[in-house]
Amino acid sequence: MAKFKVVTPKGQSFAVLGGAYDYENEALIPLDAEIVEIVADSENEFIANAHDADAVYAKGRNFTKRMIDGLERCKIIALGTVGSDYIDVAAATAKGIPVTNIPDTFIEEVADHALMLLLASHRRLLIEDKMVRESRWREGRPALNQPRLMGLTLGFVAFGHVARATAMRAKAFGLRMIAYDPYIEELVMSPYGVEPATLDEVLAQSDFVSMHAPATADAHHMLSEAHFRKMKPSAIFINTGRGPTVDEAALIKALKEGWIAGAGLDVLEIEPPKPDNPLLKMANVILTPHVASASARFDPARRRRAGQEIALVLKGMWPRSAVNPTVLEKGGLRRWQPYSMERGPAT
Repeated sequence: MAKFKVVTPKGQSFAVLGGAYDYENEALIPLDAEIVEIVADSENEFIANAHDADAVYAKGRNFTKRMIDGLERCKIIALGTVGSDYIDVAAATAKGIPVTNIPDTFIEEVADHALMLLLASHRRLLIEDKMVRESRWREGRPALNQPRLMGLTLGFVAFGHVARATAMRAKAFGLRMIAYDPYIEELVMSPYGVEPATLDEVLAQSDFVSMHAPATADAHHMLSEAHFRKMKPSAIFINTGRGPTVDEAALIKALKEGWIAGAGLDVLEIEPPKPDNPLLKMANVILTPHVASASARFDPARRRRAGQEIALVLKGMWPRSAVNPTVLEKGGLRRWQPYSMERGPAT
């Protein structure tokens, strides 16, 4: 029997292909930690099979307060995702269990995708592609009615890591950039060529509004009908963050009634969308299936990181990224010391 038991629900989304955990085990095997897949189709099954776990590797199912309260000696709940909205983080915090995610693993890919949606929407890529395929080569060029990109305004709602990486890319296109984020200091924005602004200023001034707010309770339906009414009729809305941060019914209404010109969406409020979702039939909307983070390094990177976070906590050290960092000071874990290539993190 292994020294540490790491449980993970069987058959959940984000499940490991082929059932192997090679990437996670790079950090776990040296500690004599074993990943055990458990049946967890109900709260009771999870509690029965995970109550004695030293760690939980969460993969895309809802983890309720009752499930978390049933963990008797769990030291960490590790997520293989950026978002933590499927975990009752408050319940984990109350039990002193750190919840870790991987917020810095897919930044470059998501920033690439955000700018791709911006450019494709602005240049009416899908419409022009369809015209060529339908032998309508000389029927007109939709982009002739578009202003040049240089000099237009890109507004960010939230200015975290992805928004900052997007700003670095957008700067090369000559875009003016503003951002609303009450949690970020102006000095953080300035090096990216971004000016701080209120939410109303971002909505009213921007030719492109790029949504990057996380899916927290406070950010649910952060953008509503009143917000879309404040945007320019020529504006394009981009969302590579989380679908529930936007009132989708309001967005659909804004697109139908011409309050805004178009949208590029990688995320929706309900995924996958129902067949009768009006967004699926709108020519001024570009949709991708929540794949902004995807690349060849997607699976190895997130899985290695999840294994590393579990290993750190099982060794008694702080994880690299805790969703609920307040538990770290109280949990008896040791802080990281300066990294040594020979020795690893100092202990």
